[in-house]
Amino acid sequence: MHWKIAIGMILGILFGYFMKNAGLQSQVTDWIKPFGTIFINLLKMIAVPLILVSLINGLADLKDISKLSKLGGRTVVLYLFTTVVAVSIGLLLANIIAPGDYINEESRQSLLENFAGEASQKIQQAESTRNQGPLQPLVDVVPENVFFAMGDNASMLQVILFAILIGVGLILIDPKRAEPVSDFFRGFNDIILKIIDIIMLAAPIGVFALMAALMAEIPDFSTLQALLIYAFTVVVGLCLMMFVFYPSLLLTFAKVSPRRFFKAIMPAQLLAFSTSSSAATLPVTMERVTEHLGVDEEVSSFVLPLGATVNMDGTSLYQAVAAIFIAQAMGMSLDFSTQLMIIITATLASIGSAAVPSAGMVMLVIVLAQAGIPEAGLALIFAIDRPLDMVRTMVNVTSDCVVATLVAKSVGKLHDVPQENNSDY
Repeated sequence: MHWKIAIGMILGILFGYFMKNAGLQSQVTDWIKPFGTIFINLLKMIAVPLILVSLINGLADLKDISKLSKLGGRTVVLYLFTTVVAVSIGLLLANIIAPGDYINEESRQSLLENFAGEASQKIQQAESTRNQGPLQPLVDVVPENVFFAMGDNASMLQVILFAILIGVGLILIDPKRAEPVSDFFRGFNDIILKIIDIIMLAAPIGVFALMAALMAEIPDFSTLQALLIYAFTVVVGLCLMMFVFYPSLLLTFAKVSPRRFFKAIMPAQLLAFSTSSSAATLPVTMERVTEHLGVDEEVSSFVLPLGATVNMDGTSLYQAVAAIFIAQAMGMSLDFSTQLMIIITATLASIGSAAVPSAGMVMLVIVLAQAGIPEAGLALIFAIDRPLDMVRTMVNVTSDCVVATLVAKSVGKLHDVPQENNSDY
């Protein structure tokens, strides 16, 4: 399957590029892009039911509240650690490369004018978030109505809280009374996994449509060339995370070969790249980590849904680079204490980023405001945000898989995988 997805991606890029050069972008938008949207919607449709049933199953199988606290504590610590490392790498690279120094006055004014409307929209969205008070994110975790929360993929933390409460309830009541409920959710989980297999049959077509639409809609190269050094800085940082930092963690603490790891999760990475959404990729991520990487379901069902909501390494690294880039392009110099606050703010902002395309852009406004950087500078990076969003989402998903592997290893829940499991995708 991963080869089929890769081929669909390449063909989509070539097709979209050809149609754009032929002046047929509207045909791609009208007749091709909808199939990609349908594919993403199918994955999002199954994400919330998957989180609900798999998390309840995993917690019910723990049979001990102390195991949940150990699992949760290690997960949160690892997620915070990897996020802080990501932000630090982003700041280091941005200070060394100084991408903002490469953008001239003409390009700066052109970008500010052309993307002022989009920047204003994101600033307004962020303003509504900031006006709700410092503890609003905590309030937002608790749903007024869990059924409304299940109807909104941006409310995954609320669904996770509800699933945790049901799982804890199943642990605390009489096992004989809990068994029928547990059996129901196990059967429901098997059905969900089979639906994911069916949806994945359409993955090559969906990825083809998404990439074709991206190429048809992407701005002209003349608009992007002023941002190439900025994009290079972000991509170098993301590559350091994916190919240096994560493999080092896997080898040191989990004794897992990076080759085995990347082979197991490649379909999830490709989908993350194509969809730019951790939420849409989550069903495939959970299947790959459990069935092909050997992480026990009671670990993956807790760590991965939480990670898709609060662990955004790629997004936080991008926010750090973007903040420094905009400051440099505006002729500003940020001192050490300001950059230290960027680390803290970007870490907290990444926790609040919804697992949907370009959500990190809204959180970036908060990072800019804290550092005293003009929020209108957001317009400088809009032209190239979509391709970078694809890469950073792939890093977000990879980070979730790494942490799931490390947590599973630490609690003795990382198993060897039969060879046939590594060959069906």
